Amino acid sequence: MRHIFKWTKVTSLDSMIADILDNCKKVSMLYDDLIYGKTEITDPVILALLESFAMQRLKGVDQAGYFEPFFPGTRLSRFEHSMGVYLLLRQFGAEISEQIAGLIHDVSHSVFSHCADYVFSEGSQKEQNHQDNIFDSFVRKTEIPAILMKYGFNLEYILDDKNFPLKEKDLPDICADRIDYSLRTVWCYREYAPEQAKKIKTILANLDVKGGQWIFVDYQSAQAFADLFFHANKYFYSNIESAVMFRATGDYLKYALDKKYIMKGDLYSTDFEVLQKINAHMKDDLMLQNFWARMNNEVNYKNDPNDYDAQVFCKSRVIDPLCHSNGRIMRISEINPAWKEVVKEDMRPKEYFLKFN
Repeated sequence: MRHIFKWTKVTSLDSMIADILDNCKKVSMLYDDLIYGKTEITDPVILALLESFAMQRLKGVDQAGYFEPFFPGTRLSRFEHSMGVYLLLRQFGAEISEQIAGLIHDVSHSVFSHCADYVFSEGSQKEQNHQDNIFDSFVRKTEIPAILMKYGFNLEYILDDKNFPLKEKDLPDICADRIDYSLRTVWCYREYAPEQAKKIKTILANLDVKGGQWIFVDYQSAQAFADLFFHANKYFYSNIESAVMFRATGDYLKYALDKKYIMKGDLYSTDFEVLQKINAHMKDDLMLQNFWARMNNEVNYKNDPNDYDAQVFCKSRVIDPLCHSNGRIMRISEINPAWKEVVKEDMRPKEYFLKFN
C-alpha cells in the first residue's frame, strides 16, 4: 500500500521519538522516484527513519540552495536526493547498514543547503563542508539514535563513513552520493541535457560494484558519465550563477541572524519557515529588501577582479571513475591522458569577484 507521510506537532524530542517508535506500524510503502522508478519498501528500520522529523524536514530543504530564480522549474529537495542514495545502494546490493547511512547522510543540512557555508565562519566556501562538520553531533540530537537502537543497529558504526565505501568517497572517486546528485541534476535541468533520461538509464546499466568500488563495464561508459558530471559542474555547481546565489542567500541569512529576525536554530527548520520569519520584516528594512532582490536574481551583477563587492569561491567537482579496460581496472585518466589535466583543473575551487549594480 502507499505510505502517507504526515507532519505531527510534538512538544519534545522524547515525545517525538515515542510517537515514531510506538506508532510506525506501516508494513510497507511504495515510493516512486524520478530516476529509479517505483520501489516497495518493507524494512522496518527504513520505514521508521522515513517517519522521523529529521528525514521529513528535508522535504522542505532545497537541494541546490535557492536556485529557482536562476534556473526556473528545477527545484529538488534534499529528501529526494537522500531517497535516491538509499535506492541506488539498495539496487546495487549494499548491506542494510550502508543503505541506512545513505538515507540519513544529509539530515544535518541547514535551510538552503550549502548556502550555510556562506553564513558560518566554520563553514568553507571552497569545500562546502559545514554539513559534514556538524553531522555527527547533529544526528545524536535527533530521534535517529533511538530508532537505530530499537532495530539493533550500532550508531557509531553507522556514523563512520570508513565502513561504507560505496556510499561515500573523496573526489575524484565516484560514490552513491555523487552518482545520485549528478544524475538527478541533469535529469531535472532538461534544457542543458538533451535525452538525459536515456543517458541516465545507459549509465546505470553499465555500472557495477566489485570489492566495495563502483566500476563501469568499459571505458566508453565511464567517460560518458565523467563528461556528464563535468557538464553539471560547469553549468550548475561552480558557475557564476551559483556564486551569486550562494553569496546573496548567505548574506540574506547572515543579516537576518544579526538582526535577530531568526535564531540559529531556525536554520535547521525548512526554507519556507525561514523565509516567512525573515520576510515579515521586509516592509521596514531597506537592506533586507536589497538582499532579497539579489537572491531573487533581480539585481544586475558582473565578475570583475578590479571592481567588486565580494570575493566568492564555489566548490568545483570532477570525477575520474574506474572502468574495465583490456582485462584491467583503470581510471579513465590512465586511458585518456587529457582527462588528467581536466581533473587537475576542475579540482580547484572557482573564484569570482562579484559586483552588484
